[in-house]
Amino acid sequence: MSKIGMIGSAPWYRSLDSAQWKALVASNLGWTFDGFEVFALILTVGAALHQLLQASQYKFIPAYAGAVIAITVFGWGVGGLLGGILADYIGRKRSMALTILAYSLLTGLSALSWSWLSFAVFRFLVGLAIGSEWATGASITAELWPDHARGKGGALLQCGFPLGSIIASAVWVAIGTSGPSAWRFMYLVGVLPALITFWIIRNIPESPRWEQSNRQRRAARELRRQGAVLHGEDAAIVRFTLVDMFAEPAVRMRLILTFVMSLSVTIGYWGVSSFVPSYVGSVATAAGLAAQRWVGLAGLVQNLGALLGFFCFGFLADALGRKPTTLLYYLLSLILTPIVYLLVKEIHLLLLVFAVFGFFTQGVFSWTAVWLPELFPTRMRATAAGFIFNTPRLISAVAPLIAGSLIVSLGGYGMTATIVALFYILGLITVPFLPETNGKPLTEADALSSAQAGRERPQPA
Repeated sequence: MSKIGMIGSAPWYRSLDSAQWKALVASNLGWTFDGFEVFALILTVGAALHQLLQASQYKFIPAYAGAVIAITVFGWGVGGLLGGILADYIGRKRSMALTILAYSLLTGLSALSWSWLSFAVFRFLVGLAIGSEWATGASITAELWPDHARGKGGALLQCGFPLGSIIASAVWVAIGTSGPSAWRFMYLVGVLPALITFWIIRNIPESPRWEQSNRQRRAARELRRQGAVLHGEDAAIVRFTLVDMFAEPAVRMRLILTFVMSLSVTIGYWGVSSFVPSYVGSVATAAGLAAQRWVGLAGLVQNLGALLGFFCFGFLADALGRKPTTLLYYLLSLILTPIVYLLVKEIHLLLLVFAVFGFFTQGVFSWTAVWLPELFPTRMRATAAGFIFNTPRLISAVAPLIAGSLIVSLGGYGMTATIVALFYILGLITVPFLPETNGKPLTEADALSSAQAGRERPQPA
């Protein structure tokens, strides 16, 4: 009888021990605080620049705001790559604690900004730390959670980001009217996550899979220091992880396929969702309603829909499989985009549709936390996850610029959104070429790399 069958009479969550739950809580909190930091910037950047710029520069605030956000996203992409490498070399637990501590303290420093340039530098550094945390959390959750519930663990981790956005909105509602320096208080609140690093250090176990991989790496390095010529797995495990990802054909193919998937959903989301506030505002204004109120409501319902979408993805992925669930989310993201931007014009109905839109267009990102860590060996898992999840952000930064130009040239949001959403097709094409990993042990990813390494071993004469 399968493991799933044996636990079928009891709720899935009863099969988890306290260490597995603590790892998820730590990873989820880290991602929740990431969501808080990112959305706090979106909410406060205008207010901050009004205080940091001269009055004569106010007309350029949209350009300065775009620059600050772009710099932050760039730092996020770079940090995601570096953070994954760090987690593969110093461990999941230490890396998570360091990155949460770093972005908490750097967020606090953002409150002390004295010019827009210092503000941009601090936000770049915050972006570096924010990007570093996700790959660590996704890796340790995948490595500690059991095979039958790993999808739920990854999805529950992913739920943190929209939850953080909702918390940031609530905090800003509470303090946003407290004066011209309210934005500084917002960033001081962002220091609080530093407190959980002490809890992580005391309560979260290190991943046994990483510890075993690290012992193998140290042993292979010692052999090399002694003058031995390394082959197969020994040669692979001492390679720099960023190089190692491209060294083996089977692993390299998975890297390329998942990169295309990640790029398609990142461009599809940022190229369309960046203009949700202005689109909803235009619909509300045309109906004679207060634009800002409806813009705020649209953001709220979209994030609530996203929270539910992330949550449901994990349960569907464990019940139906990674492939069909991911295909469903990509397909509905493609279909819903023209419906939202071309067909629905009544503002109340539009809010309802935006909730469903957020469910799929943001919920689709759950595949990166659920499926992605299962596709790569332990020795490079965090590096690969960080590379796939974050590098597309560096490329997709141009998506809002291209979409903005299309809106102007095509005279509206509808056709632009429909064109940008075509990037989801790349994901639909790519998904079938990846293996189904539902319910399978992570050792199969290690076995893939080991088999390749075994073929590289010299045969005895």
